[in-house]
Amino acid sequence: MKFGVNTFLFTSPFTDESTGILKMIRKIGFDGVEISLENVGDFDYGDTLKALKDNGLVCCSVCGFFTGDRDLRGNQSQQDTSKRYIMECIDACFALECDLLAGPFYSAIGRARKETEEAKEEQWRAVVNNLKELCSYAQKRGVYLALEPMNRCATDFMNICGQAIDMISDVGSPMLKIHLDTYHMNIEEKSAPMAILDAGADLFDIHVSENDRGTPGTGSIDWKGIRDALVRTGYDRYVVIEAFTPEIPVGGLAASIWRSTEKSNVDLARKGLSFLKALFAE
Repeated sequence: MKFGVNTFLFTSPFTDESTGILKMIRKIGFDGVEISLENVGDFDYGDTLKALKDNGLVCCSVCGFFTGDRDLRGNQSQQDTSKRYIMECIDACFALECDLLAGPFYSAIGRARKETEEAKEEQWRAVVNNLKELCSYAQKRGVYLALEPMNRCATDFMNICGQAIDMISDVGSPMLKIHLDTYHMNIEEKSAPMAILDAGADLFDIHVSENDRGTPGTGSIDWKGIRDALVRTGYDRYVVIEAFTPEIPVGGLAASIWRSTEKSNVDLARKGLSFLKALFAE
């Protein structure tokens, strides 16, 4: 199994100056980095690719940052804004020699409210149509898009793996895949291992953190069940630590992190990776 870490654990936003963290990430023992592209122009793709290679790392995925007007089910202006941003993220993937854009790109994070059935159907159609266009764009660049279901406080649109499976069916593109997160699954799924098995070969990314969004292996998540499900599906992509600490204000605020779960983000990364390597070595 290959292991990666999301840049939110160490910095937000990721900029040209952030490439300095790559040496530390490699020294900890990670194989790849999931880079969050918060704003177009935050960093130079070519320089970042060189820094990754210089440190023996790969960009295992680009993580979209969906707030404000980046909303594929919003008004027309919001849909257009989101599509332009997602296309830029796809271009970033291509430039970084990465084949995956992951995240909840169906809507803006934090849009969570009661909707009428009519509104739900209209929004679903809008996302389907937009994703068809985006998947066509992504296919020309060899980039997959992986939908991430999120918990009920983050979105009312897609909370469980089954909804992502339905979206893939409706869009009908081989480029649309699934991205699962142990934190969100712990809240929404009846069984995280079963959700992984349901995703099957369409699972292209998995974020791992504990039930408190801290260090994997320190809480109540069913790690052996998750490991066994990943092995059964033949998952051979990256297991990515996406955790947050109050040390990184933007990421921490977005994740509602108000207290420290470790002495530092470096401790979290080291302990989490050590746990995961031991888990998958059993």
